[in-house]
Amino acid sequence: MSASTDPVTVTIPKGSTVRAISDSLESAGVIASPRAFRWYASMGERDRAIKPGRYRFVQRQSWSSVLDTLTQGKALVRTVVIPEGFDLRDIVPKLAKALEVPEDSVRSAALDVAWRRKLGVPAASLEGYLFPATYAFATGTTARQAVNAMLERFEEAWKPEWNARLDSLGITRHEAMTMASIVEKEARVAAERPIIAAVYWNRLKRPMRLQADPTVQYAIPAHTERVLYKDLAVASPYNTYQNDGLPPGPIASPGEASIAATLAPANVPYLFFVAHADGHHEFRTTFTDHQRAVAEARRDARARAARAK
Repeated sequence: MSASTDPVTVTIPKGSTVRAISDSLESAGVIASPRAFRWYASMGERDRAIKPGRYRFVQRQSWSSVLDTLTQGKALVRTVVIPEGFDLRDIVPKLAKALEVPEDSVRSAALDVAWRRKLGVPAASLEGYLFPATYAFATGTTARQAVNAMLERFEEAWKPEWNARLDSLGITRHEAMTMASIVEKEARVAAERPIIAAVYWNRLKRPMRLQADPTVQYAIPAHTERVLYKDLAVASPYNTYQNDGLPPGPIASPGEASIAATLAPANVPYLFFVAHADGHHEFRTTFTDHQRAVAEARRDARARAARAK
C-alpha cells in the first residue's frame, strides 16, 4: 500500500526527547522505523538541534528533509512568548527572529499611525500596547500582521469595567497604561502591585516627581539592571527624576494584573518604597522613615552577600 500524499501535521512540544519525536513521526506515517531514524539523526548530532513547533510533512518523506525541517525550525506555526514587562527593545528582535523578518519591519509596524489614532495613543509608538501573551503565528505571517494581532489582543484584554475606573480616577487610558507599565517593571511580588500603584498616584497628587527608576532605565539607550547616580541626569522626557508628571507613554507592556492594580490602587498613605534583595518592598509615608528603611535594606543586602561567600 502506497503512502498518502496528503500532508500531515506533527507537533513537537518544547523539551521533547528524540524518542518521543521519532514515535510521533511514526504515528503520523512520516517515518517507518523510529529506532533507525534516531540513529540517523544522531549522526552529526542533528538530534540535538531539533526545534519545537508544529510541522507539516508528507508520509514517507526522506529522513534528510524531515531533519532539515526540524532543525531549521520550518514550523507550520511559530510560537512566540512575550512576557509581561518586555519593551520594544525586547519585543522587536524576538518577534523578528520568530517570523524570520527584518527587525526594521517590526519597528515600522509598531509605529502605525492608524492604530495609534484608534487606541488614543499620543506617543510616537505603540510601546506598551503590544499585549504580553503567547502567540502562535503561521509561517509567512508578516510583521504588521503579527503586531496587529498583539494590538487586537490588547483590545480583547481591556475590560469594559475599567473604563469606569478611568472616569473615577480622572485619567485617560493612555495615562493608565503608562502608569501600569511602571508598576509592571517595579513589582516583583504580585500582592504589592496595588500598593506600588498607590505610591505613584499619591506622589502625583502631592505633587511630587515620580522618581521611578524603571523610567530612567528606559531612557538609557542600552538596558541596565541597576540605575546609577549618573544615570539620573539623562536628558529624556522619560526621566521622571528630571521631569514632572508621567512620562510621554508606557515604558513596557504591562500585563492584566498590573493594569488592574493601577486602576484599583490600594488605599494607603505611602509615598516611598525601597526594594530588598529578595524582591519585596518596604513602604513608608515620611522621608525620614524611608531613609531608615533604605539603610535596613542595604544592611540586608550586605548580610546576604556575606552568607553567599
